[in-house]
Amino acid sequence: MARTVAGARILITGAASGMGLLYAERAVAESASDVILWDRNSDKLATIKARLNAESAAVGGRTRVHSDTIDVSDPDIIAAAAERVRSEIGNPDVLFNNAGIVRGKYFWEHDTAADTIETMKINAIGPMIVTREFLPGMIEGGRPARIVNIASAAGMISNPRMSVYAASKWAIIGWSDSVRLELTQQGHTHVKVTTVAPSYISTGMFEGARGPVMTPIMTPDYVVGRVWKAMLAGKPLLLLPKSVHIAKVTKGLLPTAIWDKMADNVFHLYTTMSDFTGRDPK
Repeated sequence: MARTVAGARILITGAASGMGLLYAERAVAESASDVILWDRNSDKLATIKARLNAESAAVGGRTRVHSDTIDVSDPDIIAAAAERVRSEIGNPDVLFNNAGIVRGKYFWEHDTAADTIETMKINAIGPMIVTREFLPGMIEGGRPARIVNIASAAGMISNPRMSVYAASKWAIIGWSDSVRLELTQQGHTHVKVTTVAPSYISTGMFEGARGPVMTPIMTPDYVVGRVWKAMLAGKPLLLLPKSVHIAKVTKGLLPTAIWDKMADNVFHLYTTMSDFTGRDPK
């Protein structure tokens, strides 16, 4: 893919706030032909759509911003919305599976339906269903295409009060990287998959959480820049910040008991969620 997304069609889930909104703004700034915003917050979507279309027009841009109220936990809603995209706009060239929720609780405190099942549906199953809708068109289209799956460092390194969230992100990492290999194996090299596994980002989603030692809470702008660069290059895996690489390797080399002591007493990883408050996921 070129150094920008100029002329590309881009679809972003969870686009009404946080990182999703920043990806949308970046796509408009780089003159994407169409930016499709999916989120379940219809009021925010309408406001953002109007603002981004106005900003594009003000500088003579040709970007068309579209929005649709979508709950990525519902396969039927996804299927209907995907058909609207294909028929009215065309198959996306770039897909950001960005929508996600977190419940900062011990496992036994999770409500089965409202917490456990919903988290798995939105964070893990949703990206699979959305990608399944558009991946065949990406393959058949023959033009450079990108799929960016937003996972988490929690999908590689266990942490108290993140059990269900970690499970959803472990699932997305395994699925995402396997799809990457499947595409390569079958010769569909024009479609690249990037799996992103960041630590805490100051979007409000993890309000109250503290970064472990040597792992500062990252700014959204910094992460967007790194993800964007990785997406354009088709980089398979992006871990942020560098300390996540170190923790991943160290955990793999050490016996579990020793790693637990280091993670808890040296890096203070196991208490990062102690004061978590988060934000309303609705």
